[in-house]
Amino acid sequence: MSVMRTGILLAGLTALFMGVGFLIGGTSGMIIALVIAAGMNLFSYWNADKMVLRMHNAQEVDERSAPQLVAMVRQLADHANLPMPKVYVINTPQPNAFATGRNPENAAVAATTGLLETLTQEEVVGVMAHELAHVKNRDTLTMTITATLAGAISMLGNFALFFGNNRNNPLGIVGVLAAMIVAPMAAMMVQMAISRTREFAADKLAAEICGRPDWLASALARIGQLSQRGRIESAERNPATAHLFIANPLAGSRFAGLFATHPPMEQRIAKLNELGMSWGDEPFSLDGEQNQTRSATFRDTKGPWG
Repeated sequence: MSVMRTGILLAGLTALFMGVGFLIGGTSGMIIALVIAAGMNLFSYWNADKMVLRMHNAQEVDERSAPQLVAMVRQLADHANLPMPKVYVINTPQPNAFATGRNPENAAVAATTGLLETLTQEEVVGVMAHELAHVKNRDTLTMTITATLAGAISMLGNFALFFGNNRNNPLGIVGVLAAMIVAPMAAMMVQMAISRTREFAADKLAAEICGRPDWLASALARIGQLSQRGRIESAERNPATAHLFIANPLAGSRFAGLFATHPPMEQRIAKLNELGMSWGDEPFSLDGEQNQTRSATFRDTKGPWG
């Protein structure tokens, strides 16, 4: 059902792109927008992952530069029956992570230095399992194409200011205003809906991959508590990519209210608790007591995933 819903939402985003073209240039504008959308989808299929990694200044790491992280991802990928993805690190104090790539054979996962420096070994396992869940569910292609289209719709909205007086514009100034204001807002809503349908599914699969729902629940709570730590400036420059991250990277910025790309942490943790209790585990508490009893961070410990 979630796959069908995602497909409908993605089709709606493409239709919205065409609609903006219609508002700017009538039927010819819509046809041009359709051609551009098809070209952008094709380009995104092959290049969106590289674009996203470049946008966020992600640096690839290997067994020599980040042995513990790479070994962890390799073991999790084996558990998930996935090819080994490329591993990247983003130098920013905010704890976060994302996955990208057109398919499992061409996937990449990225973690921030803030995530690796503040979370425990188990919590990092939960986060990286979540990113691999996106890869296994093939969310990465959908979400990167969504980011590309959403960004393009906003760009077209800006173009409307300059080309809205085109004689082919069927709605005049009303069409211009709709293209400038309503269309980008609608694109954000569709983008958020796609992200929300995929996050819960990825949380559930992540728990199955690492075998411990409470590890991811603990990580989400810690990330929520530390979301105000630092800024991911690359995300502020490219807000259409915010939904790729495990948590909203704009949470500490002035854009937070406008780009609520993720379900509330409380809901995600509650669903992980429900899953854990069905497995016979103790529920994780959002009060942070479990977090505070684990003082060792990822870089300080060597657990079963190290």
